[in-house]
Amino acid sequence: MNKKQIINVLEDIALYMEVKGENPFKISAYRKAAAALEGDVRSITEIEDITKIKGIGKGTGEVITELMTTGETSVLIALQAEIPASLMALLKIPGLGGKRIAKLYKELGIDSIESLKQACEAGQIRTLAGFGAKTEEKYLAGIAEVETRADRHAIWRIEPVVNHINQVLATSEFVNQYSVAGSYRRTNETSKDIDFIVATAEPVKLRNYLLEKLAVHEIVAAGDTKVSVVLDGEELMPVDFRFVTDKQYATALHHFTGSKDHNVRMRQIAKERGEKISEYGVEQADGTVITFKTEADFFAHFDLPFIPPAIRTGREEFERELPKQATIKADLHMHTTWSDGASAIHEMGDALQQKGYTHAAITDHSQFLAVANGLTPARLRQQRLEIEAYNKAHPNFRLFAGTEMDILPDATLDFEDDVLRELDFVIAAIHSSFNQTEEQIMARMYAAMKNPYVHMIAHPTGRVIEKREGYAVNMSQLIAWAKQYGKILELNANPYRLDLCEEHLRMAVEAGVPIAINTDAHSIEQLAYMSVGERYAQKAYVPQELLVNTWTREQFEQFIMR
Repeated sequence: MNKKQIINVLEDIALYMEVKGENPFKISAYRKAAAALEGDVRSITEIEDITKIKGIGKGTGEVITELMTTGETSVLIALQAEIPASLMALLKIPGLGGKRIAKLYKELGIDSIESLKQACEAGQIRTLAGFGAKTEEKYLAGIAEVETRADRHAIWRIEPVVNHINQVLATSEFVNQYSVAGSYRRTNETSKDIDFIVATAEPVKLRNYLLEKLAVHEIVAAGDTKVSVVLDGEELMPVDFRFVTDKQYATALHHFTGSKDHNVRMRQIAKERGEKISEYGVEQADGTVITFKTEADFFAHFDLPFIPPAIRTGREEFERELPKQATIKADLHMHTTWSDGASAIHEMGDALQQKGYTHAAITDHSQFLAVANGLTPARLRQQRLEIEAYNKAHPNFRLFAGTEMDILPDATLDFEDDVLRELDFVIAAIHSSFNQTEEQIMARMYAAMKNPYVHMIAHPTGRVIEKREGYAVNMSQLIAWAKQYGKILELNANPYRLDLCEEHLRMAVEAGVPIAINTDAHSIEQLAYMSVGERYAQKAYVPQELLVNTWTREQFEQFIMR
């Protein structure tokens, strides 16, 4: 486990304890330990004695050590076994935290979203001290929102499940080749379920292997060609596995990747040639079936280039030039142990070089974001010394010294110009007062846009997919300002965000505004989000010349030094 993952587990333990109604001092101990670990600038592998950090005691130190050695802790496992998942599901409702859930459970026996809904409708919540009629209205609105998306799963919820299934399939002797398919493969923001296509010569053995290795909540179907299960986890997740032969694999993968409209268009093209497409191959007029080694071969059969899954909508992919595969040279938004990241500067730098990048920007949080251990001007200058030392040791690669600076609620910036001019790359972002009016939000954005030292606006709407709509941004105006003042807009590739969204990316492309795909990585592992951002950018047909990540280091330096 990396440092950030350990911090998250400590915070989860505190939350579970809060819901349970545990001793406040015990809860506080875990939160203090998480904060102490966050505030230490070393990565977890660089810390020799965890208990020597102020704020971490013997008990919490033992939990951290257990997490470091085994990747789990008996403390959290016991809490998860004791507290019903339906009770923790109440955290999905806006305005409900651990303390309030504990009170609702203790006073009214509310242990699920459904029982909360019934209590609100019956007017029972307002009888409790600290709650009122408006609280009931707020909870009911939150429940309605949760219910409307109940049959859809956000890409960030699906991603870890897909990664785990990939690991399970990769270690099976019964698997020849496999891939996730469906809307997740098309990089859609939400999906109803997960589809996997697996080529195997032993479907029965593979079926039994999957049922044994996966955390199955329910078996929906378990045949020789298809296994449908619902997996346990934070959310119950429906997964379909379709077993095919090696010869059928490419066509089956194309078919079950979709979209429906794309497949309809492909069948029309086939029909015009006297052919018929199915998931098993392409049937000829004489009844013979042609199969293909790869999807590229399948498309080539119809005189088409390979169409990336992300743009298979049944519309533009047949009518316009397809987006080219991006050659990523840089990642320009990431966090280290200097703020709330899990990895040290040298660890991030080494990982970036392993990806073949020529440059990157270290952009830890600014001082306003104290909860994320934001850097003061003095700490920024200390950090720059470490960055310069790394660059000196690696002359063929460069880390730019930057910041993700907060745009404050009063429409001022977190650092003065004399601090900003010392930095190589300045990102401005909103992390607070999301409920302000559009006028107030846009005043904050304008303060960043007109500042000559700001180079980029990060996650411009602040949305979190299926959790938070984001703040009130006039996107047309923001893009016009970006064009006017020569700023970069970010496509934040973190699966929680994907911000700018596809619609806004298309608007930015039309205006000719540069786009940077950034991972906003808080650990080495999260640098992998770049591929998610690349695929998502394809949906908006972002051209290479506007993708800042594809610029050479010299081109990037020319841009930021203007």
